Amino acid sequence: MLLQGSFFSLPFRSPLRLRPPITHHHLPRKFSFAAVSSSASYAISDQELESRGFIFRRTIDDLNLDHLNSVFVAVGFPKRDTDKIKVALEHTDSLLWVEYEKTKRPVAFARATGDGVFNAIIWDVVVDPNFQGIGLGKAVIERVVEELLQKGITNIALYSEPRVLGFYRPLGFISDPEGIRGMVYSRKNKRK
Repeated sequence: MLLQGSFFSLPFRSPLRLRPPITHHHLPRKFSFAAVSSSASYAISDQELESRGFIFRRTIDDLNLDHLNSVFVAVGFPKRDTDKIKVALEHTDSLLWVEYEKTKRPVAFARATGDGVFNAIIWDVVVDPNFQGIGLGKAVIERVVEELLQKGITNIALYSEPRVLGFYRPLGFISDPEGIRGMVYSRKNKRK
């Protein structure tokens, strides 16, 4: 999935046609993005979440990787080696996790990796099933996307299971823009 309104800078010839969005006659023609630009436009404010006992964290300091792994498993991800999780997080450009103050455990998480300039992919978006439906997933996605856009990263993609595509659409993500189809390397399909 790609963020709606994203435009691509590809290192090879591409059939993609880059088009600026429709603009009003009095505004300069610029590429724009369907994303929030300030905390005032979040679906749920930092203050509201904090008043409900949730704390936003942007570093891996104080993040118990065993607890994070348990959230991954609870939503259906395979159990991961915590040493590998640590390495992955150390190579992550942007991350956000939500700690529930009463338990001091992570209850929502998302991270993004990329080239730091043009492209980023959002990974591992999870919300503990006991805390789903209260806006934590939307809160982490909105804030990670905003951080990436503030860094000037304009091509934002994410991987998602088909059953949750509807969650991402209202947040500005679309499936297969311009007919683009993603591909994944697979050893078992590799020709000999």
